[in-house]
Amino acid sequence: MNPHHLPTSASAAAPESESLARISPAKHTANQANAQLSTGPKTSEGKAKSSLNAVKTGLSGRTVLLHSDDAAVYEQHVRDYEKELRPVGQRECDLAQSIADSAWRLSRIPALEMAIYAQGRAQFASQFEHEDVSTRPALIELHTFLAYEKQLRNLHIQEARLHRRREKDTAEFRQLQSERRNRDTDRLEAASRLYVQAKRANKSFDPAALGFEFSISDIESYKDAGSVLEIGYAAFKRASEARAQMQTAA
Repeated sequence: MNPHHLPTSASAAAPESESLARISPAKHTANQANAQLSTGPKTSEGKAKSSLNAVKTGLSGRTVLLHSDDAAVYEQHVRDYEKELRPVGQRECDLAQSIADSAWRLSRIPALEMAIYAQGRAQFASQFEHEDVSTRPALIELHTFLAYEKQLRNLHIQEARLHRRREKDTAEFRQLQSERRNRDTDRLEAASRLYVQAKRANKSFDPAALGFEFSISDIESYKDAGSVLEIGYAAFKRASEARAQMQTAA
């Protein structure tokens, strides 16, 4: 799993390009003229709400990282998930990446919610100067909630969606791992028997020549009650690194 291979926005932009192609030149010119007349929100409250539109982009868009995110922290986040999940094969790697990305987006939600209320406290502080000091904070919080109800509701909707996606991906990932564990157990059992027979006959034993992706150390680890998932992951990483070295050499 390569954390540098992030989804592109090409497919997300395709529908927009197709819709533009269906607009007549006259309509397109009129739209451009109308756009010149629009200067966006003029009030401070309107501008503040407009600045929060990025909330949707950071949670449901195809791009995982925002300009304010630390790429090195994100890459470490992905590596930590890979280390924990031990994915093998393209589908497991895709699911592990998706699970990591969902967790990354979910961790963004509390900060976004706090930012909305922080902005509201600054924006509406002067509106309650004549209220009792003990009730002023609660009134500001309430006014912020009402003013940014749409943005806050959107955060909660996206949070629920991300939780469902992560649960779905995790369930599929665990199912694939269970099936792989069963397959690898059968193959390791077969390789172990042949390895023992070869040792008893004082013959050499090459697992690769017999169609096994496991090394002799993998087989010995299995005989010592090693984890089948750990052994499979080690074999997968070893093969991936070998392919990468061959491609580099070529």
